[in-house]
Amino acid sequence: MVVIRLSRGGSKKRPYFNVVVAESSKKRDGRFIERVGFYNPCAREGSETLRLESERIEYWQSNGAQLSETVNRIVKLNAKGPDGLVAMKKKDEAKALARKNKKTADIAAKVEEAAAPKEEAAAPKEEAAAPKEEAAAPKEEAAAPKEADDK
Repeated sequence: MVVIRLSRGGSKKRPYFNVVVAESSKKRDGRFIERVGFYNPCAREGSETLRLESERIEYWQSNGAQLSETVNRIVKLNAKGPDGLVAMKKKDEAKALARKNKKTADIAAKVEEAAAPKEEAAAPKEEAAAPKEEAAAPKEEAAAPKEADDK
């Protein structure tokens, strides 16, 4: 089956994607049939972020090629024009920020949970110490009558 998908390039933490037509059995960055565009999510403002050859994409779709989920989203946004792409970037940044905030909240909750059992563990030790004192008190009472008998 033929798929239109992204092929990753670029360096670490600076991705650059080619939109390619490839066999679904091939590796993500492996051999492809045709390059039909590119997407650069790290492009600075004013530079070209996305270019698609929509005629070639339509041709491949008419011959049975399937769009990947990401490419389908990118093609729809490309149809909206530059405003669609800007909206997508803002939405992606908001999602990333929400994910980061959730992760920090989860870590903070784990730290609080780790601190809470230590406090709970200290309380039972105090309760355990109290019965020992009660146990010691009857011995003193038992010792007191013996002293009285000696007098």
